[in-house]
Amino acid sequence: MKEAFNDDVDAFMKLTPKVLFEKLLAYYGAQNWWPGEGFEIAAGAVLTQNTSWQNVELALENLRENDLLSPQKILDCKLDNLKKLIAPAGFFNQKALYLRNLSKFFQSNPQPTREELLSVKGIGEETADSILLYLFNQPEFVVDAYTVRISNRLGFGEAKAKRFWKQYYENALEPDPRLFNEFHALLVQHAKTFCFKNNPRCSDCFLQDDCAFGKSKKG
Repeated sequence: MKEAFNDDVDAFMKLTPKVLFEKLLAYYGAQNWWPGEGFEIAAGAVLTQNTSWQNVELALENLRENDLLSPQKILDCKLDNLKKLIAPAGFFNQKALYLRNLSKFFQSNPQPTREELLSVKGIGEETADSILLYLFNQPEFVVDAYTVRISNRLGFGEAKAKRFWKQYYENALEPDPRLFNEFHALLVQHAKTFCFKNNPRCSDCFLQDDCAFGKSKKG
């Protein structure tokens, strides 16, 4: 009986996506993403590709100050001017075109499906999922490089493909947009606080004893 009881305890204590979420939330508190509303969220999802949110905020502020946060106004804006305004977000030549593509798309697709969004040039899976989750409150789990890194290090699996991890988390959790929203934000926060790409702070991390990679770093 004692052996069976120990097995039950081990199963209860095992780190799962749900337990991970609860631990992250307890440590960091609610992150309350995504800042902004309406089309600004969609624009931010495009602008945040391959850059930091700090840079995106500068670009969005430029658009906001010039009253350009609507599909029609993006389309009416001269391309060279649009490029200058979003320059802080980097890759402005491409992103200006992507914003125009998305703006044109939204004019005829006010409630898009994931497949429809993915048909727009410049809208990949992470961007589409961000738009669906944060703008349309759809239960699409957003997977970025941070999610892949943390999930592999914790020992949930060994995969680099974002599609794998999207399916993994969506299968493991209730399809709750609020949960997915908060979970994604918490994973980003954890990656920026402890789980760096290089030289992660494993010895200081509150998840070290739950983490396969962290345990391997114990002296």
